[in-house]
Amino acid sequence: MVRSVALRSLLLLCGLALAFSDRFSAKQCEDLGFTSLALCSDCNTLAEYVKDEDLVSDCRKCCSEDSDNSLSKVTFSGAILEVCMRKLGFYPEIVAFIEEEKDEFSHVRVQYAYASPPKLIMLDSDGHHKETIRIDNWKRDHIRQFLKEKLKPNVASS
Repeated sequence: MVRSVALRSLLLLCGLALAFSDRFSAKQCEDLGFTSLALCSDCNTLAEYVKDEDLVSDCRKCCSEDSDNSLSKVTFSGAILEVCMRKLGFYPEIVAFIEEEKDEFSHVRVQYAYASPPKLIMLDSDGHHKETIRIDNWKRDHIRQFLKEKLKPNVASS
């Protein structure tokens, strides 16, 4: 009897370990550019815009399940597009967004930081950092659409 209880407990623990092995730690998610603010529905939206299965898989390993009693879309008051000026030549879509699309968003500013990969730093109403999203492989239209969906309506000016 004691042996069967111990065996069941061991099997239960193994099952739980397997269930959570598909999740990344908070640190791993942050390193990948995802935070706990990412909803799983956002990963589905990401999959529509970015055809990188590994990136979408990583998103799903970091996302929080959408709840029925909360807004399914997290919104922000502003954003910083951060990129290394020396690496801009490697990101023509980012350059095109900065030159041709950025002015549509009055609460988005460009910040140049040495060796920084292209990312959007999403800000709360007090201007504090809330979420960071890597945008290395995004097209300018995807950046524009993402900002239209994620910035509060009174912030996006188009």
